[in-house]
Amino acid sequence: MKKLLLAGMLGTSLFAVSCSSVNNAKTSQNQRAEFLKLKGDWQIVSIDYDKQYKIKPFDEGADAQCFVGSHWRLIPNNYSGAYTLNGGGSCPAVTQPIKIDATGGNTFSFKKIAAGTKAKQNTAGYTLNLINQSTDQFSLEQNVPFDGSTVRVVYNFQRTGMK
Repeated sequence: MKKLLLAGMLGTSLFAVSCSSVNNAKTSQNQRAEFLKLKGDWQIVSIDYDKQYKIKPFDEGADAQCFVGSHWRLIPNNYSGAYTLNGGGSCPAVTQPIKIDATGGNTFSFKKIAAGTKAKQNTAGYTLNLINQSTDQFSLEQNVPFDGSTVRVVYNFQRTGMK
């Protein structure tokens, strides 16, 4: 009788664990599907932040307004992409290859890839919150620590091509 009870409890535990694994796999699969929807060409149409601060995103040495109109190509199926700043005025012309990833359904990360280096050699990067995602637009939110507080920067993207 004890063996039967023990076998029943073990069976119930295994069933519960397997159901949990199935749910985790479905969640992970849904998050991956959302990430794949980012495939395509995008443009930053606006950047929202407290204008009293001078923001220079992603260590480019360029003002945040230089990123408005920048072109981003995201290829999530191989975790790659690039962004291009158009240049002009005080804005530099830059094309930067990147490696991208999304985790937890709403965390978007990328790291810049320098010429002649492999992605795994670069461990530094940027982590932003993926918000307001739809078929043709999404936003990335970055919370930048400054003087004991946080400056919220939101990059608003609009699809320009290739779905």
